[in-house]
This record gives sequence, C-alpha cells and structure tokens, in this order.
Amino acid sequence: MSDRKYVISAQEITCFQGELRTHFLNPNAIRLDKSLGDIVGLKNLGFHIIEVQPGNESTEYHKHYEEEECVYVLAGEAKVTIGQEKYRVKAGDFIGYPANDLPHTMINDGNETLRCIVVGQRLPNGVSEYPKKEKRSYRYGATRDLVNFANIKKLR
Repeated sequence: MSDRKYVISAQEITCFQGELRTHFLNPNAIRLDKSLGDIVGLKNLGFHIIEVQPGNESTEYHKHYEEEECVYVLAGEAKVTIGQEKYRVKAGDFIGYPANDLPHTMINDGNETLRCIVVGQRLPNGVSEYPKKEKRSYRYGATRDLVNFANIKKLR
C-alpha cells in the first residue's frame, strides 16, 4: 500500500493548520493558506483554501501573463479590484482571472474572516506583473527574478 495521499477528509482539512503567508511585495497581504493541492501531490494546479482577516489583502495587485486563476468565496465579504473596476463579493460568488488580462487583488474590508478557495495553474515558468510597484517577476522553476519596469528593455 502506498503512502501517497489521494483523499483529504473534511475533518483533516478543518484540523490542518496551514501556513501563514505574507506577500513579498505587500506586508498587508497576509493570508492563512491551506494548500490542499500540495498535500495530494498536484504539480500543475494549485488548489488552496485561504483565510484573510479584516483589513488584510489576499495578495499584491498583480497579473499573470500565462497562468489563469479563479476564486470561490466560501465566507465573508471583500472588495475586489480588477483593473480600475471595484466589485463587492460575498459567500457564493465566483471570480475568474484569465491569463494576460487585467491586474487584480482582493481586500477583506468586512468584519469577519474572508474564506475562499483559490485555484490557479502552476506552469514551470511564469511572468507576473505588479503595476503599483512597477515590477515584473520572472519565475523559472524555484528561481524568481524581480525587475523594475525602468530596467526592462522591449525588443519588439
């Protein structure tokens, strides 16, 4: 019998402590992350249950050039910024972020814990842009290079 885990029970998910993460470019982007996809060995798809406390953001305002993401809100409410538009979301709402589309972020501006399922592709390499920080991130496997917009030379 293999030690490989394929099924995570509801009780195990509830008891799983997860990992408290702060985004490397945004000290207010603090979330508790239960990476269920990692537990079952998913390599090409990230599946997370996250919790964001009132006043905190889920991430830095960003976009991915090649990877798609989506969010399903389980509990709480938040303000989502996609491009220049702001949206109210609450339990039962779904958000889709197509690849190479508008930058986005989410802030818990409610009074209770925001709890969401976050799903995203995990390509071997990726490019992300952080417009408010004027930075672009190039990821090659476990290596990440962060470049200021001013240092990016367009070849075409």
